[in-house]
Amino acid sequence: MKILTANRLVDGEAVWLAADNSWVENIQLAERASDAETEARLDAAGKAALANNEVVDVNLIDVALVDGAIRPNRLREQIRANGPTTHLQFGKAARFGANAA
Repeated sequence: MKILTANRLVDGEAVWLAADNSWVENIQLAERASDAETEARLDAAGKAALANNEVVDVNLIDVALVDGAIRPNRLREQIRANGPTTHLQFGKAARFGANAA
């Protein structure tokens, strides 16, 4: 399974593409692609957002569902999902829960 991630250009925040084509800060709201057709649609949406200067560093990433929650396979993406590696009262960990990814 894959989801589309990027960094929002205006503030550098890690974001994920939701089913309504909006960029969301909570990875759990990301649209999941389980087939090549959906992956291609997500990829096209990411390229369009990049061309419109909305986001940068657009990538489809591999994820798994762990107890019903989206969890990125790579450590880098897990860190991006939880925010900076600081105290849990800061960043995404504070907004969406320490185990958001």
